[in-house]
Amino acid sequence: MVKVIAEECVACGICVDACPQDAIKVEDIAVIDDSKCVDCGACVDECPSAAIRA
Repeated sequence: MVKVIAEECVACGICVDACPQDAIKVEDIAVIDDSKCVDCGACVDECPSAAIRA
């Protein structure tokens, strides 16, 4: 399961666009809806600050 490292997330929103399941929203940081996430890794690959990790 992917996790957001809060201290590293800059809330840029790139992960929102990368997610094919519409499982991510940005508040103060990126928030992943575990009920929608299928662990495809698209957000991990696209995160420029490496704040999302598998």
